Amino acid sequence: MPAAVRVVDAPADPRLICPLDMPTRGDAEAMVERLGDAVSFYKIGLELLATEGMAFAKDLRRRGRQVFADWKLHDIGNQVERAAAAIAASNACDLLTVHAEPQVMAAAVKGRGGARYMKILGVTVMTSLSEEDLKEMGYGMGVQALVERRIRQAIDCGVDGIVASPHEAAMARRIAGPGFLVVTPGVRPLWSAKNDQSRAATPAEALKAGATHLVCGRPITGANDPRAAALQIVEEMAGL
Repeated sequence: MPAAVRVVDAPADPRLICPLDMPTRGDAEAMVERLGDAVSFYKIGLELLATEGMAFAKDLRRRGRQVFADWKLHDIGNQVERAAAAIAASNACDLLTVHAEPQVMAAAVKGRGGARYMKILGVTVMTSLSEEDLKEMGYGMGVQALVERRIRQAIDCGVDGIVASPHEAAMARRIAGPGFLVVTPGVRPLWSAKNDQSRAATPAEALKAGATHLVCGRPITGANDPRAAALQIVEEMAGL
């Protein structure tokens, strides 16, 4: 982060989600401590899930934080339904991801039942994938067409929103209208590297396109001063 940039000490913006993609709960707790009041919403992915992710997620929520459980459920309908029911009953997260396939999404909604505090998001196309990657995987359509199909299927299945790159956020907002969650990974401020994100955008670009939440990891967690980096992103988001 450039030293010349002025950082305003502002409260956390609940639209900013910081991933805790770390090997242990101890590492994640240390990052939460360093970020302090700059971040209130955290993503827990598969790495932490494989160790103490569920217990950590519940503890974060008890401490007043919000949790994005990016666990991308993907199995036969019965298994997804039961898993979603168990996660909802545990009060472990505010957002839960599943793969945006109709049977999977419908099962997750059924499993969640009346626990509407937990929002279900369909993952459309990974932000690390390019058009060439989809061809290699055997898809007969490009990124835009596949994301559009999955957005429409998500709406039909009754999920609360989708996960898509910032470049598809405007399409999601146009199709789904207001009230539909659009969570965008691949958010990279101008001062940061894109890393493995093929379809990245700045915080301002993503919000203007229609995103409701931004997932921004390495520009924050990889910074010498994570709290200052997070507050700089919050400042970029201000007024949008």
